[in-house]
Amino acid sequence: MEVIHKIGRRKTAVARVYVSEGKGNITVNKRDVKSYFPTDTLLYKVNQPLAMTGNEKNFDIKVNVYGGGVTGQAEAVRLALSRAMCELNEENRAILKPEGLLTRDPRMVERKKFGQKKARKKFQFSKR
Repeated sequence: MEVIHKIGRRKTAVARVYVSEGKGNITVNKRDVKSYFPTDTLLYKVNQPLAMTGNEKNFDIKVNVYGGGVTGQAEAVRLALSRAMCELNEENRAILKPEGLLTRDPRMVERKKFGQKKARKKFQFSKR
């Protein structure tokens, strides 16, 4: 099996995932996944596509992720892993699609407009 390369994005976070046959080691930015994503919630998000397809111990995964915060990065990794699992076996698509793991979350930060304090907040209006 050759190395499978997939990209996942969330907000401003971009994750590049390289999946190869192995014993189940996950490396994120040359660190262990448990040290990079310390909370159980983030670890659950990263491992969700592997757990649902039953591939926790079958592949070694190398991840390069940058941009955004830890939650956005974890969800970007989750999307990239979901795409990789679909390329491995097309039957995985039927498992992951109903859970929404193959959908790119389009929500981004709204830009600040000129003449305003923030994206939606305005300067205080004075009638007199």
